[in-house]
Amino acid sequence: FNEYCNMLIGSVDSQNAVTIATTLRDALGQDAAHLIKVVPNFSLIMGDLCNIDADSGCVDAQKRLQYLLCRFVEIISDSSSRP
Repeated sequence: FNEYCNMLIGSVDSQNAVTIATTLRDALGQDAAHLIKVVPNFSLIMGDLCNIDADSGCVDAQKRLQYLLCRFVEIISDSSSRP
């Protein structure tokens, strides 16, 4: 995932990169901070949006992280399959 974030930031098709980043921000919101802990380069896409306490209470952190990773993959898959 880190490598994908690098490729997205350095993308020649900057409009597609902006669209993907916006979609990720909208879909994940402040919960994206939890992904940044395991995918540090994701902060390059999300920017200052994630300057929150990523350790804020969660009953089941593993399920939250699993859900966020699934959403991340779903969004990048959808955007790469568009013409």
